[in-house]
Amino acid sequence: MTWRRTWAVARKEALHIRRDVRSLILALLLPLILLVLFGYALTLDVDRIPAFVYDADQSVESRALIARFQGSNYFSLLGAVENEKALEAKIDRDECLLGIAIPRGYATRLLSGREASVQLLIDGSDSNTASIALGYVDALVQSHTVELQSKAQVRRAGRTVVPPVELRTRIWYNSELKSRNFIVPGLIAVVLMIIAALLTSLTIAREWENGTMEQLLSTPLRPAEMALGKLMAFFALGLVDVAVSVMVGVFVFGVPLRGSVLFLFFTSCIFMFGALCWGILLSAVTRSQLLAYQAGLVTSFLPAFLLSGFTFAIENMPPAVQAITYLFPSRYFVGILKGVFLKGVGMEVVGIEVLFLAVYGALVFFLTVRVLKRKLA
Repeated sequence: MTWRRTWAVARKEALHIRRDVRSLILALLLPLILLVLFGYALTLDVDRIPAFVYDADQSVESRALIARFQGSNYFSLLGAVENEKALEAKIDRDECLLGIAIPRGYATRLLSGREASVQLLIDGSDSNTASIALGYVDALVQSHTVELQSKAQVRRAGRTVVPPVELRTRIWYNSELKSRNFIVPGLIAVVLMIIAALLTSLTIAREWENGTMEQLLSTPLRPAEMALGKLMAFFALGLVDVAVSVMVGVFVFGVPLRGSVLFLFFTSCIFMFGALCWGILLSAVTRSQLLAYQAGLVTSFLPAFLLSGFTFAIENMPPAVQAITYLFPSRYFVGILKGVFLKGVGMEVVGIEVLFLAVYGALVFFLTVRVLKRKLA
């Protein structure tokens, strides 16, 4: 392999990219657009849950319970209704997710030491949101119950009762529990996978459709030189996309970058190499720009979005699907990005993932060269 011929191919591709201004602008703006759209639109946070309350008791105790809901950031009490049918109607019309019904005699039962019931109506159409809302309500009611029991014991014993166990919680890596800090690093991997595969999926196919492949065949150019040359031009463009994506994640969305920037770009280069090689492989196999584009979109976006752990936990998937996820590089890169951004880890922790990315890139490059040899023979 001669680097002079490889550089000539890279220069040819760079000139083609520069002349195709619309594709160049799209390649640079698409990561920014996708990150902003997904970053703001996609969230797993459940807060300010809209709720209505029906207080049939109208007592000091019932108002104290309502005040707990009003003082919580997880709930937004929109108002009160006059009866249970009105509460059900609010849920039916999607005006609220949660309905709280406090029956008559609530305070009487509470003050007499008996169990007091409160009815909770939840719209279970969105099961995930409903489950989270139910957990919030359980925690709030349990806290209110402990406070009432403590006050009752103080009245009986005449002194403050110290709970036997005090739980002190410390949250690491994402102390504010913002889903954005979890989503944006994985989103960077998804966007880069899409861009890298789509950038190179048209290169070889375009040569065949434009009739310029015959000119390349008349030169002493080898398949490995052709693949590397075409890859080098798009690799530089991919590095710009990496820089843009990281800066958007840090400065626009405020995601903490606790790890090494150099290590982040090092692993991004390995990931970009494999993703670009995959696009060239698809382009060499299909010989059609339309087919190569469709194949690149399907094989990059869907696995990166669904099977990488970006939004759906791999541990919760069926064992067969978990096994399939090991075939896609986005699974390893998502883990690396989250580790570098949130935990500040390096090669000592994510070394296995980096190794898998390197093996994937080498394997795809080998297959690309083999396919090009067969196509050019």
